[in-house]
Amino acid sequence: MAITLGAFEAKTRLSELLALVEGGEEVTITKHGRPVARLVPMADAPGRRDWAEFWRRVDERRVKLPPGFSIKDAIEEGRA
Repeated sequence: MAITLGAFEAKTRLSELLALVEGGEEVTITKHGRPVARLVPMADAPGRRDWAEFWRRVDERRVKLPPGFSIKDAIEEGRA
């Protein structure tokens, strides 16, 4: 199902529209009733981010931190 809406509403609902596009929907954005843009899913985008790999790379790139220190663990401790 294709969705069509005006630029102002698209701006207001951008996060919602991106979630729809991520789910496979197409969104057409109009300006004064004239189609000017289309949001479509990326064909080669990965479905989910590998957060374990992300945090492993963050820990690899750290400098001047004690051995065994995990940035993720330190962040989680701050949220408790």
